[in-house]
Parts: sequence; C-alpha cells; structure tokens
Amino acid sequence: MPTRRQALSLAAASLAAPRLAGAAGAKVLRFVPQADLAILDPIATPAFVTRAHGFMVFDTLYGVDENFVARPQMVEGHSVEQDGRLWRLTLREGLRFHDNEPVRARDVVASLLRWGKRDTYGYDLMAVLDELSAAADREVVFRLKKPFPTLPDLLGKAGTNMPCIMPERLAATDAMRPVTEMIGSGPFRFVANERVPGARAVYERFAGYVPRPDGTPSMLAGPKRVHLDRVEWRTMPDPATAAAPLQAGEVEWWETPLPDLLPVLRRNRNLRTEILDEAGFIALLRLNHVQPPFDNPGVRRAILAALSQADVMRAVAGEDRAGWRDTIGFLTPGPMASEAGMAPLLAPRSIAEAKRQLQAAGYRGEKVALMAPTDFASINAMTLVVGDLFRQMGFNLDYQEADWGTVAQRWNSREPVEKGGWSAFCTFTTAASTMAPADNKFIRGIGDRGLFGWPDSPEVEAHRSAFLDATDQAARQAACRAVQEAAFRDLPYIPLGIFYQPTAFRSTVRDIPKGFPVFFNVTLG
Repeated sequence: MPTRRQALSLAAASLAAPRLAGAAGAKVLRFVPQADLAILDPIATPAFVTRAHGFMVFDTLYGVDENFVARPQMVEGHSVEQDGRLWRLTLREGLRFHDNEPVRARDVVASLLRWGKRDTYGYDLMAVLDELSAAADREVVFRLKKPFPTLPDLLGKAGTNMPCIMPERLAATDAMRPVTEMIGSGPFRFVANERVPGARAVYERFAGYVPRPDGTPSMLAGPKRVHLDRVEWRTMPDPATAAAPLQAGEVEWWETPLPDLLPVLRRNRNLRTEILDEAGFIALLRLNHVQPPFDNPGVRRAILAALSQADVMRAVAGEDRAGWRDTIGFLTPGPMASEAGMAPLLAPRSIAEAKRQLQAAGYRGEKVALMAPTDFASINAMTLVVGDLFRQMGFNLDYQEADWGTVAQRWNSREPVEKGGWSAFCTFTTAASTMAPADNKFIRGIGDRGLFGWPDSPEVEAHRSAFLDATDQAARQAACRAVQEAAFRDLPYIPLGIFYQPTAFRSTVRDIPKGFPVFFNVTLG
C-alpha cells in the first residue's frame, strides 16, 4: 500500500495530465487552494478552505457586501414587528436544491437550528430565541425574547461556520457529526465522485441556480452569476511547486503564493497579483486551556514577555512592512480597537523575563505539543518562529510536523498530550470578523461550548454581552476596551499580528470579487 506522500504524488501527477471536462469550449478554472479540503461541512470547522467550499455549494439568507453591510440573498425581504421581537423572512421564488427539490422554510428552520449548535455567534441568537418556525413554504418566523437588531448581519456573515441552508433531511442530523453529502442550493454543485482527498475537489455549474434579479454584485451580496462550467481545486502538497503550473498555464489561480515568489510572478506579463481581502488576516497562537501547561494563566501570560509580533510577521509576509502590521491586540485596527491591556505586549522583549515569569507561574517541565502544518506556508512560518521562542523560553517542546488536514482533524481532541492531544498551534482568522467582539469566535470564553482550546472567561463574556447590548458608539467602544483588558489577562489566544495575503492569477481570470475566493461572477477568457 502506498504511503500518504506517495499517494499525493500519484494524484498530483494524474491531475497534471490533460483531461476533457464536458463539452468542447467548456470554461474550466483550475485553482490551487491554501490547503486541502479535509472537512466538507461548513458549520463543522472554522477552516477557511471549508468556508470557500461552502459558499460554492450552499447559499445563505443574506450576504454581506464589500462594506460588510448585509443584503438579502435567499430572502426576498423581511418585516420586523413587536418592537424588534418578531421577524418574518420571505424566501425568493424559484430556489432549488441540487437534487431539484424546492427550498422550503422548513429547510431553513432545520438548517439554522443545526448551525446554532456550532457557531459561537449563533449561540447569541439561540439564547434569545423563543421560536423559529415555518409559517408557510416561503415564510420563516423568528420569535425573540428581546430585540436582536443584527439578525441580517449574523445570517449573512462572511466568517467561518457559515449559516448555510441545506435540505431538512441533512440538517436534521447531529450537528456534532459533519455532514458528508453535499446537497446545497448554491451556484455550484459538488462532484463527489471526482474528489481525491489531499489532491482534488471538483465543482460544476448548477443549471438550476437562480441569481437575485436585483442589486449589484459585491462580495457575497447581489446577483451570483455563474460564468464558469467547472472549477477544479488542485491541492499542492508542496506550496512552492504551485508557481510553475501557474506560469505554464496549467492552473489559472493560486490562492496564497509564497512571499519570496511574488517578485518572479509579478515579472510575468501573463500573471497578476492582488490583495483581495483588504482587511487582512489576524495571525494567532491558540493555546489548549484544559491541559497542562497552558491551563495555567501565568504560563500563558509569560509568553507575552518575549513574543515579537514583528518576527512572526516577517516570517509570514517578508520584510516589506506594507504587507503586515504588528502591535495588534484582540480587535482589528479601526473604531473599536485600542491599546487597552496591551502593556505586556508593548514592553521591551525579554527572554530572561519570560523565563522568570514561567518559573514564577510554576511551570514544571510539562511537554508542550506544538502542531506544525508543513503544507500550509503562512501557518508553517508562524509555527517555526513560535517553536523557536518556546525552546528559548525553556518549554519542553514536542514539535509535531503534520499536514494541515491532520491538524484540522486533531484540534477537537481533548486528550492529554501523552494520548495524542495537543498544547498549541498557530492559525489565522479574517480581520473582518475581529473588528468587534461579536463574531470573533476565538475570543469567546465559554469553555466546553466554545472553539477548540476551550477557554473559560466569564469576564470576557460579560463585557462581550455589554457590547451586544450597547445602543451607542461610546458604550460599544467602552465594552471593547474592557473585553481586550480581560482577554490580555485570560489570553484565549495570543495575537501574532496582521498580514495581507496577495493572490496570484492569470490575466485571463477577470472580475474576481473582493474578499476570500468565490467563483460566482468570475469570468475566464
């Protein structure tokens, strides 16, 4: 039996071979994603690659535009009654799933109830929900205990754990078990029998998709018109190898080119590079709060004394400071961000001080299992810097190299390190979802109900609730300062900086929407 590496090599070789894809003249776009599509269910993981897959196969009730304003997508419109405690949403006519069944309100109800058990922002809606019902085939009714004015923002959010609408029979399954049958109502149909885990995912245009008849295409809002017949995702186990097929025209789009290769790509007149997500990405170090040594807040805080965000960002994005920023807290630079609580991060960096704090916190040499995805260039770069920092501080480091798919499968394990558990890993999230505490799922301090790492911080939660209840800008800003001060005490994660990731594509690819990769409204030719 071939090893995993051999299997990936064989798959990559087969993908490079010419193949006919449908009728002559079919428009086929070949895309290299940032990582392997290891998990298909969009509510089951915060992985960006699954989010991009989700927005191809599924649709959402609302969609945000480039200014992060929620616009109706699957809904025709809505009405709000009883001082904001009753919402009636009317679905558009003609919505159909990929199995040709109509989308009904009961599908929406089942989908949102399932999603609300996994999404940390969705928890807020479920907490104030009295009843979610299907009043008719095209009418969804929310009865709330108190007003929830951000309902369209939540149901159309661009962040991960997307509120996707699937058939009732799939949505009725256990939310804790990822769905593997991909039947949505989105603009593309997932071709399950052509999937090669670790190497390929294939999508075909869904002929039954009906775009919105009105509005202007803008990120996830407006008409989603499909000009491509087929999209092939080709995972490259070694990201450096993606440059050659892009230059040769064997693929049309590479999501995350390595910084060192950007000058070469920019000199090729057939290629373009562009930053699509202008808000950037917040890099972060996620710590396991339920296992030693990071169940000890003093051990977590000791890292701040020595960590250099600039060192991490240079490793990810190079020396050009136009591509990154440091001195970043828990909120994206903007109206809600401040320097509250950031003194430990802004003081001069000192390994000696970090060692002193580590000893004072009572670190006893427990093993630290740091997961390192070698096939995810930006995260691998972060992890190399953090791993070196941990060694210098005196942690008993177990540096565990793996592929990203394996890391994504392991991060839900709560086992001790000795039984295959983990202590820490680096990742990143879109800066658009950390502009405020509402959809920043990594900052949540809700223990077992939260994201992997499972931090428990009643203080963070109290100030986050104050933000959600605030009725004016001054109160929201005050709540954000308090959230950040509490987060720097409890450290649900450690911010590593913000970076701006260019994407690279051939000049034949046009009209790519801003934000993360989506394939509706994209033209080729």
